[in-house]
Amino acid sequence: MRQPLIIGLGRAGAGLHLRALRTALARSPGLWHGPVVAVDPRPGERAPVPDGVTVTATLDEARALLPPERAVVHVCTPPAARLSVLAELAAAGYRDLVVEKPLAADAAELAAVTELVSRYALRVAVVAHWPASGLADRLRTSLASGERGRLLRIDVVQHKPRFTRSLRPDDGHPTAFDVELPHSLGLVLSLAGPAETTGARLTDLRIGETVRPGLGSAVLDLLHANGVRTRIHSDLTAPVRERRVSLTFERGTLVGHFAPSDADDHVQLDADGRREVFLDDALASFLHRTYTRFASAEEPSWEAEFALHADVVRILDAAKRRCAADTVAEHDEEARRAVAR
Repeated sequence: MRQPLIIGLGRAGAGLHLRALRTALARSPGLWHGPVVAVDPRPGERAPVPDGVTVTATLDEARALLPPERAVVHVCTPPAARLSVLAELAAAGYRDLVVEKPLAADAAELAAVTELVSRYALRVAVVAHWPASGLADRLRTSLASGERGRLLRIDVVQHKPRFTRSLRPDDGHPTAFDVELPHSLGLVLSLAGPAETTGARLTDLRIGETVRPGLGSAVLDLLHANGVRTRIHSDLTAPVRERRVSLTFERGTLVGHFAPSDADDHVQLDADGRREVFLDDALASFLHRTYTRFASAEEPSWEAEFALHADVVRILDAAKRRCAADTVAEHDEEARRAVAR
C-alpha cells in the first residue's frame, strides 16, 4: 500500500491535495495509508498545517520516514521551482510522482524534465482533473456520438480575483498563462486534438502604482489540426469567479460550468438549453485513478499523458514568446514615435 509524500504545504499541497486524498480514501479504504509526510522548510507560513501530517524540513528527513518504494510524491511547488525539486526527488530514488500543473515553466525546462523522466524511469502524473472529470467525460461522450454534427469551436472562460497571491514577490507563477490555462488547455487538447498557437495576449496586474507584468489576464487562440478553433480567456483581476467551457457544434451547443473553487464539488452542464447539476469531485477522482495505476502490477503506459502535458507546455511557451515579441515591437514603435516628435 502506498503512502503520500507532499512537497510544499501551500494552498495546493495543504488545501487541495490533502483534502482530495482524504476524500479518495473515504471512498476506497485501502487506497493509501498514513500518516501523510510533507516537506516544507516554512510550514504554516502560507496555510495552516493540517492535522495528521508529519512535517519535515528537508527531503533527507522525509526519506528516513518514507522510503521511495512506498511513496507517491505530490510535487506542489510553484512552476518556477519545479525542475530543481524533480531533480532532487529523482536523485533520491523517488519514481512515482504526481506533479502540479504546468509540467514545466517553458520549453527549455520541459526538455530537462523529459531527460529526467527518461534517465530515472519516472512515472509522472500531471494534475489534470479537468480532463479527468465527469463533466469532461460527458463532453467527450456527446462529441463522439456526433449527434450535434461537427465540432466547430471551443471557448473557455477562467476568471477569478487573484490579487493577494499575484502580488507576492515569491508567487512562483511568471505570467497569467501559468495559473489557470494549464487546466483548460489540457482539456481542449483532449477534446479537439493537437493545435498550434494563432494568437496570444497578456495584460499586467495594476493596483495603484504597483505593477506585476503579465499577471493581469491572458488570452490564447488556437487552431487545431482538424480545423476546430479555440479561445481561452483568463482574467485574474475579475470581480467574480467563473470556469466555463462552451462547445459550438453544427447543430447545437454544450456549456459546461466547472466548480468555481474548492469550496464546492458540483458542476453544471447545459445541453442546448437543458441544464443538469451533478456531483463531480474531479481532483479526488483523478488521485484515485492515479494511485490505482501506481499500484498496478501491469505497468500501465504513462507516455501518452506525459506527451499531452508536454504539448501544453510547448503551446504556452509559444504564447509567452509571442507576447514578449509583441511587447518589444510596441516599445520599439513608441521609441520611434518619440524620436519623430
